[in-house]
Amino acid sequence: MTFVARHALWSDEQKDAATRMRRLVEEKNLEVIRLAFPDQHGILRGKTIIASEAIASLESGCSITTTMLAKDTSHRTVFPVFTAGGGFGMKEMEGAADVLMVADPTTFRVLPWAPATGWVLCDLYFNDGRPVPFATRGLYRKVLDELGSRGHDFVAGLEVEFHIFKLDDPHMRAEDAGQPGTPPSVSLLSHGYQYLTEQRFDQMEPVLEILRRDIVALGLPLRSVEVEFGPSQCEFTFAPKKGLEPADNMVLFRSAVKQIARRHGYHATFMCRPKLPNAFASGWHLHQSIVSRASGENQFMAKDGSEPLSAFGRAYLAGLLDHARASTVFTTPTINGYKRYRSYSLAPDRAIWGRDNRGVMIRVLGGAGDAATRLENRIGEPAANPYLYMASQILSGLDGVDRKLDPGPSADTPYETRAPLLPKSLRDAVSALKDDPFFREKLGAEFVDYYTHIKNAEIDRFLSEVTDWEHREYFEIF
Repeated sequence: MTFVARHALWSDEQKDAATRMRRLVEEKNLEVIRLAFPDQHGILRGKTIIASEAIASLESGCSITTTMLAKDTSHRTVFPVFTAGGGFGMKEMEGAADVLMVADPTTFRVLPWAPATGWVLCDLYFNDGRPVPFATRGLYRKVLDELGSRGHDFVAGLEVEFHIFKLDDPHMRAEDAGQPGTPPSVSLLSHGYQYLTEQRFDQMEPVLEILRRDIVALGLPLRSVEVEFGPSQCEFTFAPKKGLEPADNMVLFRSAVKQIARRHGYHATFMCRPKLPNAFASGWHLHQSIVSRASGENQFMAKDGSEPLSAFGRAYLAGLLDHARASTVFTTPTINGYKRYRSYSLAPDRAIWGRDNRGVMIRVLGGAGDAATRLENRIGEPAANPYLYMASQILSGLDGVDRKLDPGPSADTPYETRAPLLPKSLRDAVSALKDDPFFREKLGAEFVDYYTHIKNAEIDRFLSEVTDWEHREYFEIF
């Protein structure tokens, strides 16, 4: 009996998808299959397997080292994996032991840009069939299951800003290697500050068309390709999808864009605010709603004209605001992302909502009888792990519903309204999460301690560096 069968890891839908996957591999003469899982940062890691071997072992899983879960964004292992418990307090995680990647066949794709290559997303399991508790896709699935037990589904649409530059020098000399290595030197494709002008779009169209073609060929639900406000900045938006799909689409989209761009001589980055002159910060706006699993009806939709949201929607909105500070480490998980929260910009700086107002944290769109009623959370950065971003939204919103919270009135002057300020730094955000009993209960103290340990390791490394600002400020005066 295979590992998948022994532990009943696949649904009927996944079993049917596995049959289609085997047929496609044969029909398209694929030579290799990339097995990938999203790590704690939402970065895809995995192995490339000869296609015949990958198919033969599809239900047996593929081993991968647990140290993948112990790394910060510089790929440094920040847990003492060779001590008892491996720094996780778990025997299974010590000694850089292996876990199993088990494919989710419903995610199988043929990559348009890589010859004869298939790709499939995986989940992580211990050898006894238990899900690895630090694997964020599995964590998000548990949150979706809780929502499903209430008779609801989560629907999310993606609106993602990022930068594309011409790659001038990848800096591949030996001395450029490191953790991290020297970043590439780049130049602009457009000057920017001509938001949505056709002229600027046409300047960037050659690379945008390359990306558009392959993104559509992947089967991602692309809706629009737009030129954003800043130099060399653009935005892709995607149609709303249910459950795991929007999070899976986000990790595949980011990975695809970076790979496709690099193959054509460009550098794409989802870093929030690159350290380049005149660069403009990028955000990731998450459009979300809750629908009835039985009827498909939007639970946020108001029935009469006096309110923009139903009672359910208002309470869900209030939950997002109530847990905004503690969830910021999931919506904005990098040190750089906090450079975006500025007053009188197109980014929020406090936990407030408003009707169709781009200065607030939660923008309410729709109205009575509008089946497209939704909440647009403008807090996120494009580098966020989508599984944690979306899980934090659902948990926060449902808590608002359970406690019948009231979001208060719409904020028409978003940068003057009295409200809790969002964290000013990643350190503040980590502290807000650690001090919040709600997420410790819902995500588990084990996961919260694990995740904040990684984030604190990044922060400590950042604080140990001497910055340009410090050198300018103190080198001459003292």
